[in-house]
Amino acid sequence: MHKSLLAAGFAALLMTSTASAQTLNVATAGDQNMVDYIKDYLGPLFEKSHPGVKVVAVGTGPGDGGSQKIFEKLDAQKKAGAPADFDVVVIHQKAAGTMVQDDLLKKYRDTLPTGKLVTRDTATNSLGTDVSGFVMPMFHSQTAIAYNPDLIKTVPNSYAELRDWVKKNPKQFGYNGIKGGMSGVAFVTGWVSAFGGDAAKLEKGPYDAATKATWDKAMTDLKEFNQNVVITPGNAGTLDMLNRGEIAMGPVWVDMFYTWKAEGKLPPNMRLKLVSPGMPGQPMYYAIPSKTAQEKLAAEFVALATSPEVQADGIVKRFNWYPGIDAQNLEGKLDQAAWNQLFADIPPDALASSGKPFPISPYFNDILETYEKKVAN
Repeated sequence: MHKSLLAAGFAALLMTSTASAQTLNVATAGDQNMVDYIKDYLGPLFEKSHPGVKVVAVGTGPGDGGSQKIFEKLDAQKKAGAPADFDVVVIHQKAAGTMVQDDLLKKYRDTLPTGKLVTRDTATNSLGTDVSGFVMPMFHSQTAIAYNPDLIKTVPNSYAELRDWVKKNPKQFGYNGIKGGMSGVAFVTGWVSAFGGDAAKLEKGPYDAATKATWDKAMTDLKEFNQNVVITPGNAGTLDMLNRGEIAMGPVWVDMFYTWKAEGKLPPNMRLKLVSPGMPGQPMYYAIPSKTAQEKLAAEFVALATSPEVQADGIVKRFNWYPGIDAQNLEGKLDQAAWNQLFADIPPDALASSGKPFPISPYFNDILETYEKKVAN
C-alpha cells in the first residue's frame, strides 16, 4: 500500500513536471557554429536562469538560403492560420526586411532592457527596409584592410590614399574582385560608396535605376586600380597571400583575420585598418515570429543573449565577432587582452563611424553587374 502510494505520487509529480515544462524553439540560419553556439552555450545558460525551460536549436543552413527557409516556414504557417513552430529566429539582413514587410515578426526590441544598448543604423535599417523595433543584432561581422607593418610604414587612411598608394606600390595590394568571397565584394561596394556619389542613398534608398550611370568615373578608376593589384582566389586566398608575404595589404573579414592569427596562420604582427569613409559589414539578427505563443520567454532569451556579459564572453571571446550591441557597453566585461585584441586597431568609435552596411539590394546588384561589365572585362 505504501509503495503504491509512493508510485502514484511520483507519477503525479512527473506528470505535473512534464506539463509545466516549456520548450523554447530557436531556428538559426548560418553555419553549424551558430547552431552549436545556441545548443552548447546560450541554451544551457538560459535554462539555468529559467528552471523548467528547454531550449531546442535547429539550423536551416548557411547564407541567405538559410534565412529564406525560415521565411518560407513562417509564411506558410501564417497563411494556414497556424502558430509558429519557432519562438526565436536568427536571420540575415535580406530576410529580415522581407519578414517585417510581410508581418511575420513581432515589434519587441523596445521592451528589452538591452534594446537601448545598440545605436548603429543596422538596428533600424536593413538593406533599405525600416526594421526599427523588430530586430536585435546578435553580432556584427566587419571587413577591414589587413596589412603587414614590416612592409608598410605609412598606412593609407582612406580609399583615396589607398588608390594613390597602390600606384606607387604595384602588386602589393590584393583582393578577390567579386568572385570567391565577400571580402572582395565588400571592398568594391566600399569603393563605389567612396567615389560614386551619394553613399547614404546607396545604403538607405530610395532606389533609382539611373544612379548606376553616375558610377562611370569610379568604375574606370577601379579598372585602372586593378592593373596594379593582385586578384586573389577568395577570402582565405587573400589571407594566405598575406601570410606568405606575396602581398602586403588586402581586405579581410575581421573575425577570420583574428582566427587565423590565433591559429598561427598569420604573422602575429599583422594589423588592421578601417579606412574612411568606411567599409561594409553586416549583422545577424535575433527576431521573434509574430505567431509565437511564447513572446515573453522569447524576449527574455534575446535579452540574455544581448546582455553585455554574454556579448563579451559568447560573441567576442568565442568567435572574434564584433558585438551586436555598441562596443563601448562591453568595457569592463572583457579582460584587457581580449579587449586589446579586438579593439586595438579598430576602436569602438571608429567602428561606429566607419563600419557601414552593404548597399540596399538593387544597388548592390547594380554594383556587381557594373563591375562585371566595366571592370572585370
